[in-house]
Amino acid sequence: MHKLLLIALAGAFGTLCRYWLSGAVYAALGRDFPWGTWAVNILGCFLFGLVWMLSEERGLISGQARIIILAGFMGAFTTFSTFIFESGEILRDAQWLHLAFNVCGQNAVGFAALFLGSSLGRIL
Repeated sequence: MHKLLLIALAGAFGTLCRYWLSGAVYAALGRDFPWGTWAVNILGCFLFGLVWMLSEERGLISGQARIIILAGFMGAFTTFSTFIFESGEILRDAQWLHLAFNVCGQNAVGFAALFLGSSLGRIL
């Protein structure tokens, strides 16, 4: 139960950081392009890689802290970083078909799901 509470608190903090960072970027650069989301996603990928290496290769972050940071904070900050990390693992294993399916498939099916959800929302 303690670990779940920490994940939830980290998630709340990640959400607030996403809101603050994207808002600050939009205030600075305007809303002509989704720069706020772009900044969050790129920073999220950087932080995910940093936390992963500090945990896995350096042993500076415990496994439990890694879960709290990656699932809690990063899960709320951006799931794009997880998508990129998992795609990177597939790339590292040179599974080209899986990589293409993951990257193209999630984007294509994601757009289709967005369209279907929007269509259903209009009907209801």
